[in-house]
Amino acid sequence: MTRLFNRIDDCLDDVIARTGTKIVLGIPLGIGKPNPLVNALYARVKANPGLSLKILTALSLEKPKASSDMEARFLDPFVARIYGNYPDLDYVHDRHKGQLPPNIDVIEFFLKSGDYLRNDYAQQNYMNSSYTDAARDMLIQGVNVLAQSVAVREHNGRTEYSLSCNPDVTLDALDLMKEKGLKAYTILVINRELPFMEGDAIVDESIADAIVDDPSCTHTLFSAPNMKVTATDYAIGMYVSSLVKDGGSLQIGIGSLGDAIAHALILRDQHNSSYVAATQQLGTPTENISPFKQGLYGCSEMFVNGFMALIEAGILRRQVFPHEGLQSLLNAGKISLKVNDATLPALLDARIINDTLSADDIVFLRDFGIFKEDVILHGNHLKINGRDIKNTLSDPQTRIEIEQYCLGDHLKRGTFMHGGFFIGPRDFYSKLHMMTPSRRAGINMTRISYINQLYGHERLAALQRRDTSFVNTCMMMTLLGAAVSDGLDSGKLVSGIGGQYNFVVQGHALPGARSILMLRATRLASGQVASNIVWNYAHNTIPRYLRDIVVTEYGIADLRGQTDSETIKRLLAITDSRFQPELLAQARSFGKIEPGYEIPEDQLHNLPETIQQKLQPLAAANLLPDFPFGSDFTPEELGIIRILQRMKGNAEHPLQLVKALVTSMTENKDVPAAWLERLQLDHPETLKEKLLRQLFIGNM
Repeated sequence: MTRLFNRIDDCLDDVIARTGTKIVLGIPLGIGKPNPLVNALYARVKANPGLSLKILTALSLEKPKASSDMEARFLDPFVARIYGNYPDLDYVHDRHKGQLPPNIDVIEFFLKSGDYLRNDYAQQNYMNSSYTDAARDMLIQGVNVLAQSVAVREHNGRTEYSLSCNPDVTLDALDLMKEKGLKAYTILVINRELPFMEGDAIVDESIADAIVDDPSCTHTLFSAPNMKVTATDYAIGMYVSSLVKDGGSLQIGIGSLGDAIAHALILRDQHNSSYVAATQQLGTPTENISPFKQGLYGCSEMFVNGFMALIEAGILRRQVFPHEGLQSLLNAGKISLKVNDATLPALLDARIINDTLSADDIVFLRDFGIFKEDVILHGNHLKINGRDIKNTLSDPQTRIEIEQYCLGDHLKRGTFMHGGFFIGPRDFYSKLHMMTPSRRAGINMTRISYINQLYGHERLAALQRRDTSFVNTCMMMTLLGAAVSDGLDSGKLVSGIGGQYNFVVQGHALPGARSILMLRATRLASGQVASNIVWNYAHNTIPRYLRDIVVTEYGIADLRGQTDSETIKRLLAITDSRFQPELLAQARSFGKIEPGYEIPEDQLHNLPETIQQKLQPLAAANLLPDFPFGSDFTPEELGIIRILQRMKGNAEHPLQLVKALVTSMTENKDVPAAWLERLQLDHPETLKEKLLRQLFIGNM
């Protein structure tokens, strides 16, 4: 029986009474964590050595924190405005400081990218699980409590609950426990800020041992502000967008590269002449650069803001259905979303329904909107609005009557986006809240095992995920085609594998699908430019035998089915030209390329300024904005950020700081008063404030 608690502490009393002193808590990744409940449990166990707590999760988020007085002047007002009353997780704070108590362990299978490279505890307690296997591995760790934030609504006279942002691992975990005869104390924690997602995310309260409706559990959702999209990002986005097939399927991730791809797809659809001209400058393939007539279907472990932009642009609109026969007919063009006089004959020919309609046939037809909801079967007749019609389709006159009185207008239960979890900026959540329930139902948040793999639904997945572009990011690529995405050669983890391996495998398994790994050609390492395409690396995320398509800002390398020597040539063609000679020499030295091979002349100009030149027409037409989908920063804050970034860079070079300080005192610079006011430096009083003001002015 499900118990309702209005206080967190009352629920925790029940948890301890029913599970004992050893608690193994499973909580979702990202924003589905019930932070107030987790903090209360953490505090209780921390204060009582007789209890023990193991937390199993991933992607534990925390509000941005300033590392200097100057950063605090900028960041604190921004954090207050954007994050509101979002409560940070206490275990995250203690883990950063190395102060987790001995009776508490925190184990994550995906770390916030780069945050824990110098944290030995987090590195030692990383669980190397793919996203797809996280539920299984939580059970191996002995999870006995599951807790998750949920959305709630009153609908048709009853209270309904939705797993909202995180049905991903929870649905899999509940199924696995049922299958294995295991039990975990399950807690649904109401956060009224969460959007109520329809479809598979809706759960019956009977799955829960407890529902917590404590006012403190309703709080601001963690926001992931949009990142600036650079010229490098846009070049990669343009290349990737040219590989996406109309009528196909799409997986992309979060961040500026995902935004660049989404924006490039919108350019392709809405500004096609400018888009085509730019692709010609970049030298992209020409077969997939027309506007979208059929639209796309999204199937991605993460439903990101880029997908929301594609929904609003009307590009993400191809609907898929949870029925193999129906989906097969749609793919073949034998039926359409609009129900008409061709629908029933096509279903009959495919033997999806019977000539003499059965009770199961009627349920199917009503369920998918082919029949109106008030059509019922009574004996050997269909009844609707007082009219009796025979239930035999083979009779021409009967079929005419059925089509006239029984048919619905459009197919129902269509999905244009399958996602496992979501996180985004503030307006992303607002848009989900403002959608009508019927529109929001087209976004089906569901179990991660359905999205990230094919087992158990191979046929349906192949029909739905036709011509899929599985687009993922990696950090480095070896010249033989192995990808480095989650860790370093020291064994330290940067983030985690997530579902990348599964999507790469699907790219090879599904008809018409491709795995597309993208990376920026270079990075800054200790102030020096380094190549992200390397000869070899001691850690691989994706092995070279799964190489497929690789994209940098300098082009596309199609590696599928290629020899090692050809793979090297194609990757050298998209390598930054400052590093091509050394890499070619290494390939020669190991005998992996013919001694006389030389990189063609037209591939020897892969430099940042070349990208700027090729994208200049789009930039001049204001089609490449820094923030294509808006920003949580105000225009004045964006200006301040540029100065603060320059100051931070100069902090590594003390002479530059001195130069900036001197410059501010000897040159008259026009500093917007609002900028100084925003930093509380418009009327400096202390010596420190005066110096900070002058340094800021000097870096203008």
